[in-house]
Amino acid sequence: MRIVIASSFVPFIRGGGRFIVDWLEDKLREHGHQVEKFYLPSDERPEVLLDTLLSYRLMDAGQHADRLIAIRPPAHVLKHPDKIVWFIHHMRGYYDLAHTQHSSVPPNAAGRAVRDALVRVDTTSLGEARKIFTNSQVVGRRLADFNGLKSEVLYPPLFDVSQFAFEGANDEIVTVCRVEPHKRQELLIRAMAHVKSPVKLRICGASANPGYEDVLRKLVVEQGVQDRVHLEFGWIEDARKAHLINTCLASAYAPHDEDSYGYPTLEAASAEKPTVTATDSGGTLEFIRDGDNGLIAEPTPQAFAAAFDRLHQDRAATRLMGRAAQATVQELKISWHHVVDRMIASYPSAGTNRS
Repeated sequence: MRIVIASSFVPFIRGGGRFIVDWLEDKLREHGHQVEKFYLPSDERPEVLLDTLLSYRLMDAGQHADRLIAIRPPAHVLKHPDKIVWFIHHMRGYYDLAHTQHSSVPPNAAGRAVRDALVRVDTTSLGEARKIFTNSQVVGRRLADFNGLKSEVLYPPLFDVSQFAFEGANDEIVTVCRVEPHKRQELLIRAMAHVKSPVKLRICGASANPGYEDVLRKLVVEQGVQDRVHLEFGWIEDARKAHLINTCLASAYAPHDEDSYGYPTLEAASAEKPTVTATDSGGTLEFIRDGDNGLIAEPTPQAFAAAFDRLHQDRAATRLMGRAAQATVQELKISWHHVVDRMIASYPSAGTNRS
């Protein structure tokens, strides 16, 4: 089959939205398909958003491939008679975050008109798809609530799990992800001021916001935890990341209202390490079961400190949770074999996705 994978991107920013495209391309090729990857820049500012949507809509990929797989919005606006969507999130500033501090909607009639137009475009173009997959139940519920569309959860796997394996457990709780305010590295640092065990914390990752890195550096000093918290800013090479995760005590990943379980959760599970997350972290709660394959804590420093201490003080239980986390990967069918099977299957004609 000739397949085009289309997605949008923000220049110079790499993350899950780019990985899922690159990895899917490689796996489809491994299964004998011809694949072209098609990236388009996206600008979500309200003054140019409608022009962006129109530019996507004017392109028709139907003449060049048997199937179009659209990933990051607004790639689903592209036209193709056999369009499949792996929907990873809305333009959230116009949807579930529209009435928060993260809103993209100007507080006037023009802003509301832009949001309404986006919802109409999304609902129409997504409704054209023969099949809609989402990367989590959270995103699936948003599609149903905002656009009246049904979908199937298809969890994104890691590209290569062979680099992750249990190699012992030191005293560190490790978090490797983008360093951004909504990932709440501040919460983890504040927790370390309340721990009672010798547990340590290592925060690793790159940030598009150098100011936030400075905030974290200052917070470590303010909380008096310089001897227990290690900051490792910048891109973490795969070998380094694998070593940190394979040898750590456990992982921490506590974003606010995340779209999915997040690759950090899956990387830890692949190394038989449990993850600590928060009760309001969203998609992580589809993977982590409190006390079974990880810990779920209230998003307070005291609650996270208690979780860290529990992992350190009862290493036998922590080891069992890590093994259960690895088993959860199989339970949820998180594999590229499953993804490719679903992506190349035959589906009814468009118009069957209405709730």
